[in-house]
Amino acid sequence: MVAPVLVGLIGVSVAMASEYAGRLNALLLRQFPLSPLFLMPVGFAFLAYLTHHFFPGTQGSGIPQTIAVIDDPDDKKKSNLLSIRILASKALMLLFGLSIGASIGREGPTVQIGASVTHAFYGHGGLNKAEHRRMLVLGGGAAGIAAAFNTPLAGIMFAIEELSKKYIFNAHSSTLLTVILSGLISLAMMGNYTYFGSTAATVDWPSHVIAILVCGAVGGAAGGLFSWAMLKISFRPPGIIGKLISEHPILFAALCGLSVAILGFLTDGMTFGTGYRPTRATLESGSSIMSWYYGIAKFLATLLSSVSGIAGGLFAPTLSVGAGLGDALSGLLPFLAPHGAIVLLVMVAYLSGVTRSPLTSFIITMEMTDSHHMLLALMTASLVANAVSKLISPVPLYHALSEKFSANGT
Repeated sequence: MVAPVLVGLIGVSVAMASEYAGRLNALLLRQFPLSPLFLMPVGFAFLAYLTHHFFPGTQGSGIPQTIAVIDDPDDKKKSNLLSIRILASKALMLLFGLSIGASIGREGPTVQIGASVTHAFYGHGGLNKAEHRRMLVLGGGAAGIAAAFNTPLAGIMFAIEELSKKYIFNAHSSTLLTVILSGLISLAMMGNYTYFGSTAATVDWPSHVIAILVCGAVGGAAGGLFSWAMLKISFRPPGIIGKLISEHPILFAALCGLSVAILGFLTDGMTFGTGYRPTRATLESGSSIMSWYYGIAKFLATLLSSVSGIAGGLFAPTLSVGAGLGDALSGLLPFLAPHGAIVLLVMVAYLSGVTRSPLTSFIITMEMTDSHHMLLALMTASLVANAVSKLISPVPLYHALSEKFSANGT
């Protein structure tokens, strides 16, 4: 009872602080338009330095670390990936990254933060077996997703589909209670909001089947490409990139930051941060407000932010990439389906392609955009995308990265 309340309170606090960090970045851009050229390389390098020297285990999304702890068969409590220290440092570095404009999201870090809260109870009150730790971490991670975006259904599905791939999910476990209580805290503090607003876009199932399949294939291929690139750079980086990462990780992070700053200038600052504002504006207006190259630029900015080694999640920027690609596809094939519907379909398809979690992808997209009327279309596009992505990147992204953490013992 205590743990989910804490997860909810901390998750909502991180969400609110993230919004202020995004506003701070927007203010800096207005007052000092050239500031990213200095702030981002220095900021990325500073965050990478902190991660390497003081807070190992906080890099990246936080979901792979959570999965690594869940999959650990040892009964011994380990605090190198989930702890109160990890919780505090992850939150602070996430907020700093958002304030300088890194293309990152809060959902992955909130998963690790939520799991760290529940993991703190491991070893107390008779909770001293690996299956107890698995139950605690599973519930905390799922509650983190629910609290981050007020998406309780997505939190439960995330626990079933992503966090417990190697184990049978117990629907009668305390995981459900943890997610529900954490979601209630989010609802009480922030109201019944949808992160990307609401859209009335829809498709007619019989006449728009081709559109659904095309959007699923395009989004899935793009998501599979992102996943492949992430794993390539993380495990087998080519040439000079591999040398920089292994010998000069701080310099590599600075170069990533400079590249993200340049991409931001090419898109008038739209690729900075989570991508929340352009994505929400596009969905709610029902018309195009993005440049045709926004999706590509956001793809690159998110990839560079992720491989740099700084703390930050993928869900929100990934959905923004999907919105940009969908917007471009709608301009290229305007006869395919209504603009808003294409944007939504490519959003869910791209997220499914990146994460290889099709059920979580369509539920979280549906909850974050208030598009329950497109349930069947979103589900179909997500499943198509998952199949296409698997051809390009056979191993699911988060689970491949979690094995890296397990293998390194970090």
